[in-house]
Amino acid sequence: MKTFETKIEQYAELVIKIGINIQQGQTLVISASIAAADFVRRVCRHAYLNGAHYVYIKWIDEELARIEFEYMTEQGLAYTPDWLVKGYEEMASSGAAFLYIISPHLQNMEGIDPVKVEKAEYASALAFRSFTERLIGMEVSWTVIVYPTEQWAASIFPDLEPKNALEELWEKFFEILRLNEESPLQAWEKHVETLNKTATFLNEKYFRYLHFISEDTNLKIELPQNHRWVNGLETNDKGSSFICNMPTEEIYTTPLKRGVNGIVKSTKPLVYEGQIIDQFTLTFKDGEIIDFFAEKGMDALQSILHKDEGARYIGEVALVPHDSAISASNLLFYHNLFDENASSHLAFGQAYTSGLKEDGLNLENINNSMIHIDFMIGSQNLQVNGIREDGTAEAILVNGKWVTK
Repeated sequence: MKTFETKIEQYAELVIKIGINIQQGQTLVISASIAAADFVRRVCRHAYLNGAHYVYIKWIDEELARIEFEYMTEQGLAYTPDWLVKGYEEMASSGAAFLYIISPHLQNMEGIDPVKVEKAEYASALAFRSFTERLIGMEVSWTVIVYPTEQWAASIFPDLEPKNALEELWEKFFEILRLNEESPLQAWEKHVETLNKTATFLNEKYFRYLHFISEDTNLKIELPQNHRWVNGLETNDKGSSFICNMPTEEIYTTPLKRGVNGIVKSTKPLVYEGQIIDQFTLTFKDGEIIDFFAEKGMDALQSILHKDEGARYIGEVALVPHDSAISASNLLFYHNLFDENASSHLAFGQAYTSGLKEDGLNLENINNSMIHIDFMIGSQNLQVNGIREDGTAEAILVNGKWVTK
């Protein structure tokens, strides 16, 4: 049996070789919580061992962030130095790769005015809009991963002591990330190959619509004629492959902005800026959300939908089998990176152009927004049918599981 030390070391290696897929002479930019400092050092070592030219680290201190929200002025919170934005733009232009290591601190913003947080987040998103578009457009390599903390573990296992909760979370974490396998690298290569086969299968079907059906959902989504199903493996402008999210279980595409009609109900809570939105229902007409209700977090949901005009439209539709490794854990992780990979989902806001074929690319028909927020709609009762141009239908998911692979 492998030791904890071995698995952590293999995690760092996996992120560099499979996630970022660092190239010889490439710069790596890491944004990481100070809670993950030891792991970041391991990642840096593997980056240099695999050819990185330079590694730049931007540390994030969640406790300091709270102090800033408690004592800084709104003007200060909304301020982003030009040199910081230009630095990221220059690094992207030079072909750098970007790694985001998140350590969830769910309760860190309790008691902080959510309006303050919202304004600060919006100002930052506006300042980095151009850079973010380069990420979404897959011009450069980027990967988002999570490093567990006691605070996050306590929210998932509230009946356990924090230390025991963290140990339990690491066990689940290693299983989900395939780090218990003899060779995690080979396990991930096999997993990506399986996802790729499913994406290829769907691309060969040329479905015009997707119909989502369950007890509380009846939603029809029109797809662009040049839509493309994509798995977790992307390719940047230089032809290098990378994985955006680890873990990843989804196959996704881009819907028509005004092609969504019907009603859908969430199946898992959405954590947004430290607030939990749960049991929410959305009604769509010609792509726009015209009515909504949440049993919990109504104000937070309303805040999302009023970010900008595009926030009331959908930018992504993703299929995830209900029997995925994350779903099989029967845990609610209170973090989208994990929860979205346990469930089929949609996303408020910005569309990914990677979900479209390059020939006949028409950005006017897809959504544009400052935000991209996934929310979960999959369950063991969900059926998804693909509908062709001639109206014939074929089941894709039945009882939440693949039937066409």
